[in-house]
Amino acid sequence: MSKILVTGGLGFIGSHTVVELQNEGFEVVIIDDLSNSSEKVLDGINAITGKTPVFEKLDLKEKSAVESFFKKHSDLKGVIHFAANKAVGESVKEPLMYYENNVGSLVYILKELKKLPEANFIFSSSCTVYGQADKLPITEDAAVKLAESPYGNTKQIGEEIIQDTCNAIPSIKAIALRYFNPIGAHESANIGELPLGVPQNLVPFITQTAIGLREQLSVFGDDYPTPDGTCIRDYIHVVDLAKAHVVALQRLLKGKNKKQYETFNLGTGTGSSVLEVIKSFEKVSGEKLNYKLVDRRAGDVISAYADTQKAKNELGWETKLSLDDAMASAWKWEKKVRGK
Repeated sequence: MSKILVTGGLGFIGSHTVVELQNEGFEVVIIDDLSNSSEKVLDGINAITGKTPVFEKLDLKEKSAVESFFKKHSDLKGVIHFAANKAVGESVKEPLMYYENNVGSLVYILKELKKLPEANFIFSSSCTVYGQADKLPITEDAAVKLAESPYGNTKQIGEEIIQDTCNAIPSIKAIALRYFNPIGAHESANIGELPLGVPQNLVPFITQTAIGLREQLSVFGDDYPTPDGTCIRDYIHVVDLAKAHVVALQRLLKGKNKKQYETFNLGTGTGSSVLEVIKSFEKVSGEKLNYKLVDRRAGDVISAYADTQKAKNELGWETKLSLDDAMASAWKWEKKVRGK
């Protein structure tokens, strides 16, 4: 049983990845500072897998704490690094907080991995690195555009730091996974997306509006050059996404990687508009959603969806779950959280 560190392992994508790792027999250690998550997520993970991972509450900005952790867990075989601040709007208002947390913590982890005889590193990146791509669907060879926000810039900088580190240190192998738009929840409804405060993402705002927590959903812009005038994104079920992390990790552990540093897009390969997501929710839930078309929001990309051929060919991975599956699981999770 290889021991794997998952940073941010109590968050939305992190917790689902922990479940898939444990299902595959890995021993998991979680680091989380609980700034945007809850220790109760451990109960959900245990309910699904029958195992509670080791958990350490730790702030990765504290260099000495990171050093102490790696001394204690010197037998780690891999790291999956999710821990990061991720709200685009907040990053514009608090850029230094984002650079300190997202970039600083990455550097401290890589410094510790440098000390190991062999290290396998999976980085949680984002399709935000592409900006408004010149061509759709977006391949891994698409240009990395000037970031639209400090958050997006931390993902670009993070990838550059990892690549430079791999170039300098042969013992470190890494894969950056560029996700499109993760949604949904585990089918058991024991874990799911539970943002603190007002949701920054579309789907939790939809489910919170339907359950009565939010009065109305605003759809930003209905005059984009798309079939129904609303923005298009590639919405991927979080369970499919979690499974991709396990596959990528196994690629490194088995030495099947073709380069020391690799990048892969993770998406469905299909774009769905905001209105299509709303219609999917209404269909699977039987609920009529209260939404309103309003003006465009600054900084929104018109359309983004993945070319998934590289992940399919190299990793042998592709999505299995549909938009309807994701919306149904998100609604089931929302109802469970609210006791309905």
